[in-house]
Parts: sequence; C-alpha cells; structure tokens
Amino acid sequence: MKIFLYIAFVTIFFSCNGYQKVLKSSDVDLKYHMAKKYYEETEYFKALPLLDELHILFKGTSKAEEVDYLLAYTHYGLGANMLASYHFKIFTLTYPNSKHKEELAYMAAYCYFLESPSPTLDKTNTLKAIEELQAFINKYTNSDKIDECNNLIDKLTIKIHKKAFKIAKLYYDISDYKAAITSLNNLVLDYPTIDNQSEIQFLILDANYNLAINSVMSKKEDRLNNTLASFNFFKNNYSDDKLMKLAQGIHDKTIKQLEKFQ
Repeated sequence: MKIFLYIAFVTIFFSCNGYQKVLKSSDVDLKYHMAKKYYEETEYFKALPLLDELHILFKGTSKAEEVDYLLAYTHYGLGANMLASYHFKIFTLTYPNSKHKEELAYMAAYCYFLESPSPTLDKTNTLKAIEELQAFINKYTNSDKIDECNNLIDKLTIKIHKKAFKIAKLYYDISDYKAAITSLNNLVLDYPTIDNQSEIQFLILDANYNLAINSVMSKKEDRLNNTLASFNFFKNNYSDDKLMKLAQGIHDKTIKQLEKFQ
C-alpha cells in the first residue's frame, strides 16, 4: 500500500511541477524512481543528471551497483561511447562479483569498436578496440560473446588493412615506382593476412616494369629482370586471378625489352 501511494505521489509531483522540480528536490527516493523511469523510457538526457547525483549519494549502499549500471548505459544511450566505456570498465572493477561483470566488460570493449573511424582516418581507436576485444576474449574464455568479438576484430583488421594499403599504394599512384615497390613489399610483410594479396603483387609487378623502362640504360636490364622475377612470383601464386591476363601482358613487353640487350 505504501509503495502504491509513493508511486502515485511521484506521478502527481512530476505532472504538476515538472522535471526541474525533480532535479531540485531533496527527496532521494523520488530522484531514484524518476531516474529509473527516464531510463526505461530512453529519456537518457533527463536520467543522466539524476544518476550522476545518485552515483555519489548511493555510494556504499545496496543501490549503488544498480545506479552505476544504469549510469554506464545512459552514457551509452546518449552515444558518448568513450565515456560509456570508461563507466563500463569502472563498474567491472568496482563490482568484481556482480552478475553484470562480464556483460559490462564486453560493452567496454564494444564501445571502442563503435568509435573506430573509417579506414581513411587515424587508426588509434581501431587498434585500441582490437586490444580491448582481445583482452575480453583472453579473460572470458567461455563467454558466448567470443564469436562476436572475433567477428568485430576481423572487421577492425580489415579497416587497418585498407588504410595501410591506401598509404602504400599512394607511391604507385604518384608514379614513384621505386618507393611503391618498397612500400607494397613492406605492406605484405607487415600484414601477411591482408586479403588483396593478388592486387598488391600485381602493383609490385607493374611498378617494377615502369621503374625499369624509365631507368637509365645502365640499370634497365637488371630492373627488367626484377620485373620477370615479380611476374614469376605472381604466376606461381595467382595464375587463376583476374589480373593474370594483364600480368602476362607486362611479361611479354618485358621480354621484348630484354631482347634489346642480347
């Protein structure tokens, strides 16, 4: 009966006096009830100031864990992913025996995934997201989130590969073929699982050919032979690739150029 009367009072209070009255109220139970109400109605911008206050007022009490749980998810609901990640992580440290510990440890890592930028931007958050997701996998080895974490890591890895490829290919695009050969070879060494290997090796082949034919006579023969070596590697590894026909064309032109040295 008392609970019913309290809820009725809260409803009347809120209807008559509004949100500002709730914020200014000294009734902690009222603020607690309204914070939960706003949260459940996804009015996170209203719930946040109340939960921030309750986080301090309820510290060390039986309601502290629930308030901190709601506070973390409120930041998440508002799209403040880095702040949410911080609160998710603090929750796992503050309540090591909580039934929500694994859930919020995952959310702390997932928020970094959400902050990972497009492949054209700085990769710092992408690397941090991979680190956080891998840390979760290592700690919660039996979690039902393992497959999802691995899937997210794969997506993040593709982003890193795309950015690295774009940087390496830049030298090729501006016709600095010597630098292109170095950067593309380093790309394969640094990212051995990159998924466009055949494209990279074709660019190395083409860069070798263009470097050779634009070289001074004293260096041309050696560089044409490097082109043939690059072609043989491509043929041995990607003979069924759609670029094979173009690669064969480069090979044929290289042979004709080398005939001049015989």
